[in-house]
Amino acid sequence: MSAQCTDKKVNEVTEKLFKKYTSLDMFADTTPEVLGQDIRSTGFYMNKAKNIIAAAQKLRSDFGGEVPKSMAEMITLPGVARKSANVVLSEAYGINEGIAVDTHMIRLCNKFGLTTQKDPIKIEKDLMKIIPKDQWRLFSMRLVLYGREYSPAHKVTSDEDPISQALK
Repeated sequence: MSAQCTDKKVNEVTEKLFKKYTSLDMFADTTPEVLGQDIRSTGFYMNKAKNIIAAAQKLRSDFGGEVPKSMAEMITLPGVARKSANVVLSEAYGINEGIAVDTHMIRLCNKFGLTTQKDPIKIEKDLMKIIPKDQWRLFSMRLVLYGREYSPAHKVTSDEDPISQALK
């Protein structure tokens, strides 16, 4: 649900969502119209609702109701790309197959000279070469939190944050 939506809004919506939908079957068996209204405030809610339902159905039919433990399987789920798969694999299973790259990571990694790429997959590959594998999960989390605190999107050209100061 994070596409074009803040983490804060996703957290608000999911808190209510998981109280209403308490099982995989409840997600798989609802309709886009009903689920769409429950997630309306996240934007693009009908597409998101269709993907959530289709992913729940696929989890039920193809994976025995369990979230898969590999990137290859995760990205077969509707609405799931590498970023989401990386987050789920690392947070749920402690598996580091890659580095979660979102819009904040793209902005900050370019700002700090860690990559010159704009494509998330290319950025992920660049980062995987320079960040130790056991730090991949924490690197994403740390950089996003750093950005929120010291270098938010509206200050993308500012060099007043501590890392930019250190790079001078």
